[in-house]
Amino acid sequence: FRRVLFRSPLTPSKSGALAVPSGRSILPTINTLLTYPFVLKIATKDWHPRGHISFASSHPGTEPFTSFATITNPRNSGEKYESRLWPDHCIQGTPGAELVADLDLSKVDKVLEKGMMKEVEMYSAFYPPLLSPRVGDSGLSTLLTEKGVTDVYVVGLAADYCVAATAEDAAKEGFRAWIVEEGTRPVEAVGWEGRKGELDRKSTRLN
Repeated sequence: FRRVLFRSPLTPSKSGALAVPSGRSILPTINTLLTYPFVLKIATKDWHPRGHISFASSHPGTEPFTSFATITNPRNSGEKYESRLWPDHCIQGTPGAELVADLDLSKVDKVLEKGMMKEVEMYSAFYPPLLSPRVGDSGLSTLLTEKGVTDVYVVGLAADYCVAATAEDAAKEGFRAWIVEEGTRPVEAVGWEGRKGELDRKSTRLN
C-alpha cells in the first residue's frame, strides 16, 4: 500500500474565530502520525479572501453557526446548495490563516491552500460540491494518482466538515479513505455520531 496523510485546517489559537472544542488535543496524535513513512504528508489550510461567501458577515441579517446561505455554481446558475455560515476565519494574509505553531511542519511535504474562490465554499481538499461543471478542483486526485497512492488517512479539524468531506471525496476518487478519530474533533459531537454511520455507508473507514 502507498499511503498519504492529510491534515485538515486547524485553528492556530485556543480561542480562534472558528475554534473547535478540544481541537488542540489532537496535535500529539498528528505529530506522531507525521513520523510514519507515508508516501506523502499534506497539510491543508483555508485561505479565504475577505468577504468570503461562507462568512455570516457577508450576508446581512444572518448569524454564524445558525444561519445558512445558498451557494450557486458560478458557471451554472441552475446548480445550487445550502451551506452553513461561519464567523470570519482564515482570511488570507492574517495570523488566523496560519498553520498552528505546534504542528511539526518539518515533516509536511506539501501545504495545500483551499477555499480561495470568494463565491464558493470548499470543505474538501479535492474540490467544492459542485458538479455541473466542476469548479475549484485542487488537482489533488491527479497528484495522488501520480504518486501511486492507494490509501488516504485524514486528520485535523473539523471532523464533521473538512475532514469528512475530504475523506468522502477521496473514496469517490477511488482511494481507500480512512479517518483517524484520535486525530480529529467535530464542531458538534452529537451530530458526529450520526455522520459516522453515513461515512461508513460511503466506504469511508474510521480508525
